[in-house]
Amino acid sequence: MSQKIVAVCSNARILLALGVAVSAGVGCGGGQPGPRATRFQGEPPLQIVATTGPVGDAVRHVAGQHGEVTTLMGPGVDPHLYSQERDDMVRLENADVVFYNGLHLEGRLADVLEGLAARRAVFAVTDRLVEENDPRLRQVEGFYGFPDPHVWHDAALWADCVRQVGEDLAEFDPERAADYRKNAADYAAQLDALDAEVREKIASIPPKRRVLVTAHDAFGYFSKTYGMESLGLKGISTEDQVDLARMNEVVNTLVDRDVPCVFVESAVAPKIMEALVEPCEARGHTVRIGEELYADALGRPADGADTYVGMIRANVAAMVDGLRGGEPSEPEEGADAP
Repeated sequence: MSQKIVAVCSNARILLALGVAVSAGVGCGGGQPGPRATRFQGEPPLQIVATTGPVGDAVRHVAGQHGEVTTLMGPGVDPHLYSQERDDMVRLENADVVFYNGLHLEGRLADVLEGLAARRAVFAVTDRLVEENDPRLRQVEGFYGFPDPHVWHDAALWADCVRQVGEDLAEFDPERAADYRKNAADYAAQLDALDAEVREKIASIPPKRRVLVTAHDAFGYFSKTYGMESLGLKGISTEDQVDLARMNEVVNTLVDRDVPCVFVESAVAPKIMEALVEPCEARGHTVRIGEELYADALGRPADGADTYVGMIRANVAAMVDGLRGGEPSEPEEGADAP
């Protein structure tokens, strides 16, 4: 079922409560969409709003000179907990087209996007993955009935989302369709090369230590694709709570697998990871807090993680440095690369 959103009466009321004008075309009876701008009518550059950093980066590459992209959620912002402000509503209302991740990543913003789709072109970059029931989508329990939304941590999967952005922009602005498709193909090729680069670097971690312990379950796609085991203290959302049984399970794995490092996330307070250090030490195993990982947001320019490619490379460098723990950089004899 498509994620391209239709407006319903309840969401019109939400927008009115936020002080945003709602088109009279929003129907409250059968939930049918009202009038929608399906083709760009103006002159470039298009005014484009993206929700998250990875989405904004993808759209910026594809739109090229034909678009100006504004991203709502900057470095260190947790999309699971994000609540829109009035300035965000103004940006959304003034946009020619809006791109979002989908799969309920932007949970608290979803109602607003749903209402906005009556009057603007609104696209989820994961839409085709859902429509085609892509087998790479990671099914999880307890996340509002949606697959894991953190698809950008698989570079090859994200390359397919970039290609979808190219098709969406070509549909919305057919006069420049050839440019959008070419830009999308060029950038997707870069991400396919990045995928190969990540596989090579992760293969340098001893297989026994390819365990990625983080605050929440944001790296499931990464771990599945690149041959690691992902252990998040929380579930898919940072709103989830940590229970004692999960904490004990993670400590047992750290000790049994001689994992030297756990990782904090840029959008989550580090205290939750620090709580693992003492129980490991009590069992004679030293574990340290590694470099910060970018789970749900890009970093700042000074971090070198303010682009998607930079973010992936920064994460991989932190993982390799933390998990090798002084071991040789070559894969163990007989071990296959992920």
